[in-house]
Amino acid sequence: MKISLKRVLAFLAATFAFHVGDGYAQEAPDVLIKRVSEEVLAIAKTDKQVQSGNQDRIMEVVRAKVLPHVNFQRMTQLTAGRYWREASPEQQQALTNEFKSLLIYTYAGAVAQIRNQTLEFKPMRAAPDDTEVEVRTAVIQSRGEPIQLNYRLEKGPNGWKIIDVNILGAWLVQTYRNSFAAEIQKGGIDGLIKALAERNRQLSANPPKPILKS
Repeated sequence: MKISLKRVLAFLAATFAFHVGDGYAQEAPDVLIKRVSEEVLAIAKTDKQVQSGNQDRIMEVVRAKVLPHVNFQRMTQLTAGRYWREASPEQQQALTNEFKSLLIYTYAGAVAQIRNQTLEFKPMRAAPDDTEVEVRTAVIQSRGEPIQLNYRLEKGPNGWKIIDVNILGAWLVQTYRNSFAAEIQKGGIDGLIKALAERNRQLSANPPKPILKS
C-alpha cells in the first residue's frame, strides 16, 4: 500500500509520540501536545542510541510513549468508514492490530530521522465542554516553508487521545481511508488485513536508516 505525503507523515508521527502520567490526566489538549512534543523532540535529538538507528531502542521509546495515548481502535474505525460495520469482531480486532503496527513502524522511522526541526504552536479554539478539539501546530524546518501539522483529539474516560492528524490540509484518516477502500474492493476486509500485514513485514525487515548529520 502506498501512502501519500510519506515523509511528512513520518515526521508528524514522532511529534505526537508522548507520555502522559496520572498527574497529567486532565491536562488541556493544547498544553499536552506542546509539552510532550517538545519532550519527544528533545529525546530524539539527544539519545545516542536513537540517533545511531538502534531499532530496539527506537521501538522501546515508541511503544512506551505512543501506544497508551493514541486511540488506535477509534482511528481504525474512522479510517475503515462504512466497511467497519461489515467486519466481524475478529476482523475488526485484526484490522486494528495491523493498522496500529503500521503506525508504530512509521513512528519508529520518524524518531530516527529527527534532527533540527522545531514546532510552532497556535492558539486553540474550543469551548470548555468540547469533547473533540483540534490543536494546530507548524513544523519549522531549517530550509523550506513551515509544514502545517494539526491534531484532532477526542476526550474519553481516560482523558484526551489523538484520533486524526492533518498535514498540509489533508487529514491522515481520509488519506488512509482511500487506500483501505481500494484494498477492500479488491479483496474484502481480509484482503485489507493481508495487505497491511505484508506492509508491516516489509517495514520490520527493512527499518528506515537515520539521517546522517552534516
